[in-house]
Amino acid sequence: MGRFLAQAQDAAKLSGQVTVLLTTDATIRDLNRRFRGKDEATDVLSFPAKPLQNTKPVERVAGDVAISVETARKQAAEQGHALGVELRVLILHGLLHLAGYDHETDAGRMQRRERQLRAKLELPLGLIERVSVKRTKTRRRKP
Repeated sequence: MGRFLAQAQDAAKLSGQVTVLLTTDATIRDLNRRFRGKDEATDVLSFPAKPLQNTKPVERVAGDVAISVETARKQAAEQGHALGVELRVLILHGLLHLAGYDHETDAGRMQRRERQLRAKLELPLGLIERVSVKRTKTRRRKP
């Protein structure tokens, strides 16, 4: 995973140290509640680093990414691929958030960038597109 993290960071043009926490649904739910006000487990959370003032950092810190392995395992099964593949998808998604993208507010900019990088990194369907596909399928089923 370390090699993939470096490759994905380079592809996303994100410099600085990134820490990835692989954790449980309970822990990520707690993080989601404390930092986003959402009392639910999620798959991935990103925490961009705040610039340090009055210091000369040896290396820039980009931030932290937290991933629920439990949720990743479920999503991997739903998508029909290995857990390792799903972890890579989630790492890429988290890195894009650290790079300043926000799919909730950027009118598709993050989705386009994620699609480009997934192709480059040979990853399957990304998180944002999965939601779009689910919405389309749901709409089609309604009479």
